[in-house]
Parts: sequence; C-alpha cells; structure tokens
Amino acid sequence: MRMAEDRVIAARDGQAAEVEHLDVLVIGAGISGISAGYALQTRCPGKRYAILEGRDSLGGTWSLFRYPGLRSDSDLYTFGFSFRPWTEDKSIADAASILKYLQQTASEFGIDRRMRFGQRVVSAAWNTPEARWTVEVEAGPERRRLTYTCQFLYVCAGYYDYDGGYAPEWPGATRFSGRIVHPQAWPEDLDYAGKRVVVIGSGATAVTLVPEMARTAAHVTMLQRSPTYIVSLPARDRIAHWLKRRLPATLAHRLARWKNIALSMFFYQFARRKPEAMTRRILGGIQAQLGAGYDVGTHFTPRYKPWDQRLCLVPDGDLFKAIRAGRASVETDTIETFTETGLRLTSGKTLPADLVVSATGLKIKMMGGVRLSVDGVPFDPAQAYFYKGMMFSGVPNFALALGYTNASWTLKCELTAGYVCRLLNRMDARGERWCVPHRGGAVGEEPMIGFTSGYIERARHLMPKQGAARPWKLHQNYVLDLANLRFGRLDDGTMEFGGRREGANRAA
Repeated sequence: MRMAEDRVIAARDGQAAEVEHLDVLVIGAGISGISAGYALQTRCPGKRYAILEGRDSLGGTWSLFRYPGLRSDSDLYTFGFSFRPWTEDKSIADAASILKYLQQTASEFGIDRRMRFGQRVVSAAWNTPEARWTVEVEAGPERRRLTYTCQFLYVCAGYYDYDGGYAPEWPGATRFSGRIVHPQAWPEDLDYAGKRVVVIGSGATAVTLVPEMARTAAHVTMLQRSPTYIVSLPARDRIAHWLKRRLPATLAHRLARWKNIALSMFFYQFARRKPEAMTRRILGGIQAQLGAGYDVGTHFTPRYKPWDQRLCLVPDGDLFKAIRAGRASVETDTIETFTETGLRLTSGKTLPADLVVSATGLKIKMMGGVRLSVDGVPFDPAQAYFYKGMMFSGVPNFALALGYTNASWTLKCELTAGYVCRLLNRMDARGERWCVPHRGGAVGEEPMIGFTSGYIERARHLMPKQGAARPWKLHQNYVLDLANLRFGRLDDGTMEFGGRREGANRAA
C-alpha cells in the first residue's frame, strides 16, 4: 500500500508518466538544504524526503562562486552546523575549506544520498482538497520534465539569482580593449598577474578580491561610488583555541559558538542604539591600520549608519595591509566613461586598466525562481506577509529558509528547519493535513529586509512584506528566535491547522 502511495502514473502529452510522492520536498542543496535534511531525518525519521538541486553539485554559493580569495564573512563557529562542529584552525575560512566541510557533513549523515542533482524546479501548485503540492521539474541538460507530489514544500534556495549577477551598463564599455568580468562568472583562464586591475564596487566581494588580486597584479584599484563600513577581525579565534586546548571538544565548540553569538548580538545592538559611537569605533580602527595621514573620511566613511547595510569583514586587516604596501588603492568617484585603456572618472581623473572586475552586486531571485500557485491562483510573494521569517501568509504547507542579515546564515536556517519539523510532527499527532498562517487584523507594513543596499533596493518589488509586531516581524535576533521557534506555541492564533484525516485522534 505504501509503494502505491509513493508512485502513481499520470498522463502527460498522451503518454504515461510516473509521479513520485514524498512527504517533504526540499529545494536546494546548500547550507540550508543540508540543515533541512539533517533536521528531517533526526526529528521526523519516518518522513520520506528528497533534496532537489538544479546544479550538478551540492554547496550552493560555495560551489558556484570561484573568484580569488572567496571566503566566509562570518565566523565558522556560528556559520558551521551545530550538529557537526567546525574544527579547522581558522574561523574565517576560504571557500574550498567550507565546500569540503559541507561535502563531508552531507556524506557523514547520509544527506547526500537524498540529493538529486540537475533537477530544477519550475513550478509548484497546491491543491487543498488533496492537501498536497504538485511540483514540475526540468531534469538534465535536455530539460526532461519530471513531476513530484509532496505534503510539504521546503525551499532552501536562498535569494540570489545563480544565473548571473548585477551588471550596470557603463558608457563606453564596448571601447575598452581589456577584459570586463563579473565575479559570479569568473573565467577559469583569467590571468591577472602583472596587470593593472580596477575592481568596481565596495561590498563584500570587492574587499575580498582586492587584497587577493593585489598579491600578483601590478596594482589593484577599488573604485567605489560611496564607502562601506569595513571591520577587521582576526582570522584565527584565539579564545576558541584557548577553550579547545583546555576543554572537551564538544563543550569548547558550544562555548565558542555562544561567545560569538553573544558578541555579534552585542555589537549589532550597540550599533543600532548608538550609531555615532559605533562609527567612531570602526573608523578609529581603520585609521589605526592606515595611518594618520590617510583620508579615511573620504574613502571609508559611509553616508549611512552602521547596519543600515551589512558590514564588510576583512580577516587580519588584509585589505588595509595591501593599501599600506602600495599594492592596492581606493578611489571614491563615479565613472564618466570607459576608454580604450581604462576609465575616466567624473572628477577628470583617469584609471589605466588591463582588467576591470565589476563587483557591482547580485540579483535577487525569490524561491529560486519557482512559480507558486494555490488552488489555481498564481501566488505573488510581494503581496504576501512573511510569517516568523519563514512562511508566506495564505500559502499552506510551505516554508522558505532565509538566514540572518546581521549574523551567520546558518543560525536562522537551523531554527527554521527545527520549526518545520515541529509543524510536521504536530500535524501527524493530530491527524491534520495542512497548516497555513493567516494575516488577520492590522499588522502594519515594513520591508522584509530593512537594508538600503543596492541589491535589496532593486528587488523590493519581488519581496514579501513584514509586519510591525510578532509573528510577522523579523527580529534578526537569534536568542528571541530560539525561544520562539523552538519552544513557542505552534497554535498561536495566526497559524491555522486543518484537513483532519478521518479517524484521527482529536485529543492528540
């Protein structure tokens, strides 16, 4: 009987087509997908699940991006999984180390055996009478059509467009005799040794690229329209290493993890409540790195308050070391036009270049581009509210994994995975078939992400809204979310449960 439920035969284009049914279908095999897989098989061991990945390998961002110097911008004691501690020496790690860690984690817990690569989800349609999703997939380079059905749909695809980054159109770019590349599509054959490089941008990608490329390039210039807050932190966590030398490994990791969680929360709250003091602290650190004569006011003092946009992290001050050594420099200006040999700026200054890297940001793609419909009605995320930072108002049996903007991505994704399992176990215990958050009454309206970063501003029309109070308000606070998502009531007056199966235990 179970096998008959797992696979059914449906007609497609006049031919029989097999449809596989799963309890939970996870989309995306990156950090969020691995978190989801671990939670499902440990907290809901009876659930049949699969992880669909459109690309040919796991790892998400860490297997896609290949640009020089790619590394974490959060410490690995919090960026790594709670169930498999990060044990490498550096807490700010390079992409190859992170990808290896993800591969080993997925293999150790058998999560990789649930992954199906080269399967890109195109659409998903919810049917209330049947209490299930029908999911359409394109598989392989030939885009062979597959169909799945599932009780619960869990999207772990992040919110970046993996097909390409944001690339402005610059005047005269076609005249440039050199090469223009975007970090998201870094060419394997790119040789920049001994060349003059201009990196356009001032965000995390730019501050990663500049010191790494400056090791072998003739010179690297970071060209920015406006500065970003940049903080230098040690690549090696001395306190964590002190703990590991004196305590059992598991205890040491937990203490190091909570130490870093507490510090990140403290500095975030300090920045939001006393932005002027935080600004002085950040700029004072930069001035100390670059010397009293450097123009920090022009090149490293943003026009916004700390955490209006994400802070950039440079391990061991590598960017500042490259500037001090003369291998790199910063220009704060706008582009008037490209020339055959470089760029001419609005100020009249020219920047000679053999290579230009457009570290100009990413593009947002909600839900990995999956089109949703509920009972035949197309769903528009921009018209919905975001419940507890993971579910859409009016969409049953659906969750979206999104990490924190002010802390490690993994922290929130693990909480989300645990909450999804709580919902599934509650529905099983009470014989319910679906759950859906409903927006009732006035909850206010705020952007889902409060940042003023360019990639966020360009995608406001794609994102759901958040409310002004719980459970529609995103706190960006791990401790509050831990209490709410792990121990808070599921039946909170907003979440509706229904579709009770006949004969179900109503007292459960």
